[in-house]
Amino acid sequence: MNRPEEIGYTDELLADASVHRRYDDGREEWRRRSDASAGSRLVHWPDNQGASGTDELLGDRIIKRTLSDGTVVYARDIGYGRTLWGRGETVLVNRTSFGGRMGALLAGLGVAALAITAAQLPPLSMTPEEEEALRQRHAQNQASSSGSSGGDGGGDAGGGAGDDSGGDDSWEAGWEGDDDTWSDDDFG
Repeated sequence: MNRPEEIGYTDELLADASVHRRYDDGREEWRRRSDASAGSRLVHWPDNQGASGTDELLGDRIIKRTLSDGTVVYARDIGYGRTLWGRGETVLVNRTSFGGRMGALLAGLGVAALAITAAQLPPLSMTPEEEEALRQRHAQNQASSSGSSGGDGGGDAGGGAGDDSGGDDSWEAGWEGDDDTWSDDDFG
């Protein structure tokens, strides 16, 4: 597999609880979560190039981006603050989170564990039934993990460095809960 283009980004939390995301390639997005109290896993965004859309964390580290023209693209969080888009052409690196900074450092040192494999590629397309199955599986995982932890679900919201088994979504903990705080790992 060819080495994907890496594009770093940093997030700045704004006073209105939205996030201003700046990409190394000059793009900027203003990201706002949907109502957190309703359990929504949606982020709405416009950018500085006239595009807009919605990102949804489906579960099992799959992200669905729906552009305002109806185009849908999928991505996969591959850990250490990295999100692989399309067929592996681009990987976004979260330079705001500790996990993203650590991933960039390890990749720079040539750590083989950070290599991108074909198994990590996001799907090209999904049916509505497949998307709903991911949402349901995530909801079940969240219910069982919050029930067994007796608290907020725990987890590391800093870098998404959890395992790739798909059974543990604790890396998504920054998007769960009843508060309206922003996580620095908001599914790049």
